[in-house]
Amino acid sequence: MNFYGRDFLTLLDYTPEEIAYLIDLAAELKAKKKAGIAHDTLRGKNIALIFEKTSTRTRCSFEVAANDLGMCSTYLDPSASQIGKKESIADTARVLSGMFDGIEYRGFGQEIVEELAKYSSVPVWNGLTNEYHPTQILADFLTIKEHFGKLRGLNFVYMGDARYNMGNSLMIGCAKMGLNFTACAPAKYFPDEALIEKCREFASVSGATLTFTENVDEAVKGADVIYTDIWVSMGEPAQVWEQRINELLPYQVNKATMDKTGKATIFMHCLPSYHDHKTVIGKEIGEKFGLDALEVTDEVFESEASVVFKEAENRMHTIKAVMAATLTK
Repeated sequence: MNFYGRDFLTLLDYTPEEIAYLIDLAAELKAKKKAGIAHDTLRGKNIALIFEKTSTRTRCSFEVAANDLGMCSTYLDPSASQIGKKESIADTARVLSGMFDGIEYRGFGQEIVEELAKYSSVPVWNGLTNEYHPTQILADFLTIKEHFGKLRGLNFVYMGDARYNMGNSLMIGCAKMGLNFTACAPAKYFPDEALIEKCREFASVSGATLTFTENVDEAVKGADVIYTDIWVSMGEPAQVWEQRINELLPYQVNKATMDKTGKATIFMHCLPSYHDHKTVIGKEIGEKFGLDALEVTDEVFESEASVVFKEAENRMHTIKAVMAATLTK
């Protein structure tokens, strides 16, 4: 397969075979790193990392992966770039692609990363937008494949707000790769109907099923994977917490939820997580509403079923695979 020069903006742009290739390449690069085998095949190249939304895992993943591949990286935080302020997105793309071999963008609307890609002469990678988070899904699927030895046919349940980047991207990934996807939440939190219909087309080819339900017992029965995310995303006003808690608390992942699956289910979360009071927001919101935890209890988060830290590590290996594939002739 030839990925050279391609952007990585959403899994909608990639075939199941291409997604599988990137997951396998990530596993190969991970094995090399664990064995201490050098793989700095992109020595001399440089990448720009544009972060309009800050991150621990995404930034570290791109920087470590770039270093392992022999590349240098330049980090542009929200105050270090003029993108969309003093300089247009189109002009920023053309300036940076004259200096760098690849550009990562993490920020707001998908239209921003799409415009960057339109005007850039080098690959552009989506580190997260409001609508999609494709590098996270590669890490999730690598983690699932490491645990179960396969993807196709597994039952994948997403608990909570599925309207944005994680719900959208996981639904697309499952539909394309043959995992049975269930979104469990109040109906107002389901993904956009147009995207659901597009994913039904993918599912008809892969053999996956798509289910949308408000019934927790129905959703989690037979689940191989239960996945959740924080209820209020970065950039949303603090005032929405009360409404989200009232509406989503019945969909919290706790021991009772995990016990209802009837099998050895793994728990996944893209992080950060409010599973205790050891973060400023977790403490503030937890104390305000009298809760020990929000989207997942500490008991589940710290249990043997939890693979969240393997999942976090795999961000780096899968991001490395994307960069290696798109920058190698």
